[in-house]
Amino acid sequence: MSTSTLPDWAAEHMKNYLATDGEDGHIWRGVPTLLLTTTGRKSGEPRMLPLIYGKHGDDVVIIASKGGHTDHPSWYINLDANPAVEVQVAADKFSATAITITDERRQAMWDALAEIWPPYIEYQEKTDRQIPVVLLQRN
Repeated sequence: MSTSTLPDWAAEHMKNYLATDGEDGHIWRGVPTLLLTTTGRKSGEPRMLPLIYGKHGDDVVIIASKGGHTDHPSWYINLDANPAVEVQVAADKFSATAITITDERRQAMWDALAEIWPPYIEYQEKTDRQIPVVLLQRN
């Protein structure tokens, strides 16, 4: 599993999360985080990273912000190419299908995540792209 492109703090966060089944890492800087594993669109290799999330029933929602960069994050491009993902929320591990939300549900999901992590609002203001809202629907 590749973590070589992650910053040191993210790799350390992930290592602690995995070692403790999320006991150390599920809550990061006061917000809930999960571990998302996508499949590299070019390499075919699993790619894992920690992301802030919100709940939506039994499913979870994530935001592909990349801090307001002009390009989508690589993990989003990977799941757009192959929406089959693996998710770990604390000790709960499950397979999911990633669905980019573009219908009337998007705003409510965006608002809920912006409440959890207010910098998402600034990130959207910094870029012309619409930052994707992604539902990770349990299989």
